[in-house]
Amino acid sequence: MSRTPFKIVVFNVKYSENLGDGILALCIEHGLAQTGGGIEVETVDLAGRHGFGGASSSRRRHLLKLLQRLPKPVRRLAVGFFVQRALRRQRGEWERKIAAADAVVIGGGNLFQDDDLNFPLKIGTVLDCVRRFDRPLGIYAVGVSADWSEPARRLFARIGGVRLLHVSVRDRFAYDSWRSHFPAGPVPDIIPDPGLLIGQIALTTRGPNRGNKVAICVTEPVVLTRHASQTGPIPLGDAAGYRKLIEALIEDGLNVTLFCNGATEDHIFARTIVNEGSMARHLTSGVLHLADRPADVEQLLRLLNAADAIISHRLHACIAAYSFGIPHIGLGWDKKVEGFFRSVGREAYFVDAEHVPVSDIPALLRAALAQGIDQERYNLTMDCAETGMRRLRFALRPGLVSEYSIADDVRGIAAGPR
Repeated sequence: MSRTPFKIVVFNVKYSENLGDGILALCIEHGLAQTGGGIEVETVDLAGRHGFGGASSSRRRHLLKLLQRLPKPVRRLAVGFFVQRALRRQRGEWERKIAAADAVVIGGGNLFQDDDLNFPLKIGTVLDCVRRFDRPLGIYAVGVSADWSEPARRLFARIGGVRLLHVSVRDRFAYDSWRSHFPAGPVPDIIPDPGLLIGQIALTTRGPNRGNKVAICVTEPVVLTRHASQTGPIPLGDAAGYRKLIEALIEDGLNVTLFCNGATEDHIFARTIVNEGSMARHLTSGVLHLADRPADVEQLLRLLNAADAIISHRLHACIAAYSFGIPHIGLGWDKKVEGFFRSVGREAYFVDAEHVPVSDIPALLRAALAQGIDQERYNLTMDCAETGMRRLRFALRPGLVSEYSIADDVRGIAAGPR
């Protein structure tokens, strides 16, 4: 007689155009279900998407630019109106899924941020549904921003009305922000980002390493400016900055590929970068290449795996590179990127334009290629990521008692050296 599967519903932004979110969603699904113990996992996209490449993709860039021009109060009203209208359509489906579930997870990504109330409204609605059906909840390896408006605080505070069996954040910055927002608790564990596990489950394989193929993940500056959590200049904040770096890398004898994490606006901006005389000559000579926009996670992973080194603002391009053992350089614009580099002991390869000029990137890249990824630290980080996933499973599934007392170990490695 077969047992009824234990059903877990996970909420995140799996089908975002930024395919880094798809990477971490895939890793959470795999990590929860891999025990073979009859766990069934379903992911629900907080934006109501059911696959990659929705109909709104071509309008995103224009919408982002329009929102950026609006005064903040007006922008918040506009975002709130459209989000709440969408939530009225989605809530019934969410309630049905949660009612049929044995447990719920809000997991993966920078979900506890106040981006004009976008995520607070969505997370607040999930929390309402979880409370209505009294389902146990896990909040797993999330990012947490420091600044919340009062409406966002009230929406996120609905956590206090649910059966919260597990809460964890992905780095020390997120931990400090969480403790500031919830000084009375619950106190989160620090668990490495689940995207780190992608190297264990990806079907793509590494090609021959010649040491001269550098991939730059291009991000539209409007996106960086809108969501930045740090003050000061952003490295590679315009097309001219990218072109200058490309020239320097090519002079160093490197072949350069520009790619994006999947967002349409990023790919359009990458085309703008190469639409210039010297860049066109490099394209013709073959030392510069513009990759097609990846349409799904598998295509993005193939792009990453083809590189010998990666330079990126996007967090999950760096995380996937680390998982694959590819040397990488992170570009500062948000605390989450710095938090990841600290957590794996790679602060030397994090570029904050206020302290490390973009002109230093070619030298940093040579050092990164020469050093590679520290294997001992890598093994410890992966062990912590796997242990964190086990901890979540043990917390949510009745009848399983954890043999691990890992909170301090996980917190220590995820926080990185001080």
